[in-house]
Amino acid sequence: MTGVIRTLNNGPGSQALKAAAFDLSPEPALVVDAEGALVAVNEAAEALFGQGLALLARGRFRAALPEGSALISLLNRALEEGARVREHGVEISLFGHPAFTADGAAAPLGDGSVLLTLHVRGGALGMEPFADPASLRSVVGLGRILAHEIKNPLAGIRGAAQLLKTGAAAEDAPLAQLIVDETERIRRLVDRMEAFSDDATPQREAVNIHRVLDRVRALAANGVADGLALRERYDPSLPAAWGDEDQLIQIFLNLVKNAAEAAHSRGDSRGEILVATAWRPGVRVRGAAGGQGAPLEIRVTDNGPGVPAHMREHLFQPFVTSKANGAGLGLPLVAKLVSGHGGLIDFESEPGRTTFRVLLPVTPESDRSL
Repeated sequence: MTGVIRTLNNGPGSQALKAAAFDLSPEPALVVDAEGALVAVNEAAEALFGQGLALLARGRFRAALPEGSALISLLNRALEEGARVREHGVEISLFGHPAFTADGAAAPLGDGSVLLTLHVRGGALGMEPFADPASLRSVVGLGRILAHEIKNPLAGIRGAAQLLKTGAAAEDAPLAQLIVDETERIRRLVDRMEAFSDDATPQREAVNIHRVLDRVRALAANGVADGLALRERYDPSLPAAWGDEDQLIQIFLNLVKNAAEAAHSRGDSRGEILVATAWRPGVRVRGAAGGQGAPLEIRVTDNGPGVPAHMREHLFQPFVTSKANGAGLGLPLVAKLVSGHGGLIDFESEPGRTTFRVLLPVTPESDRSL
C-alpha cells in the first residue's frame, strides 16, 4: 500500500491514481496527520465503523485512543523507524464501535502523516466481530449519514430526466420515464432510512410480484444485464404478495445484479439469467401462532461459475465477497429485507448454475385459504 501511495510519479493524473488506489483498497485504511488528526479514510474503513469521514474526524484521532493503546505505539514506531511496521492481534475500540481484534500496519507518508491499515483477524470469512445483526446497524448508520447528501444530486437527476423526456424521441421517452420513476423510488427509500433498523417492519400492501419482477427486468436489461439472455417463466395464477413494493424491487434487483455479474464472468457471450415464479404450498415461517405461510416462490438462476465452496456457509454474512472491489453488503441486506417480510431465502450452487430462491407471504386473505 505504501508503494502505491508514495512511489507513483507526480506527473499528470498521479494524484487521481493515488486516491483511487487508497479508496479501492479492500482493507480499511486511515490517514493520521502529524497533529494526530484523522484526515482521510477509505470506503472499507467507513463500512467497518459505519460512519462517514465527517463524523470519524471529529476531534483528534490520537486523543480518542486510550493511554497505552497499541495503535498509538504503532503510529509512533512508524514515524521513528521511517518504515512500514506491523503489529498482530491489536484490540481496537474506536468511535463507539464494539471492540474487535485486528492486525495493524502503519507506514509513514513523508510529511509527518501515517497510513494505518487494518486487517480484521480471521479474514473476511472469520466474521467474529460482524456475525450478528449489530453489523448491519453500522451499514444503516452510514446510510443515515449519506441520506442528506443523496437527496440533493437525486433531485437534479430527476429534473434532468424530466427535461430529457419532454424533448425525447418516442422510442426514448420510456427510458427517460424509467429514470424519473427510479429516482423517485430511491427518494422514497431515503425518506424511510431513519426507520430502516433491525426492528423495522415494512409497510405492507398487496403487491403484484410479476409487476415487481418486470420492473427489475427493465432496469437490468438496460444496465447490468445488457448483453445477457434475460428470460422469465412466470406462473400467471399467483395471488398478490404481502409486502412493500419498493423493498421487493430492491431485493430482486440485488439478486439479478449478482446473477448478471456471475453470468458476465463467463466471458463467452453465452451468459443467461432466468427469473421464475411458482406456488409452493405448505411452507410456513415461525412467528405468530401456527406460523405464517410463505408459498410464493421466486427463483433467480444464472449460468455463471457458481459460488466458491469455501464461501457458501457464510454467504449471507456482512463483508463476505468474492469480488475484488466488493463490500459484501448486498446479500446480507437482501436477507434482512426478506426476513422483515416474514419470508425465507436460500440458494443452491454448482459450476454453471446458481439459483437464489425467495419465499414470500401472500396477502392475509390468501394465506387463510391455504
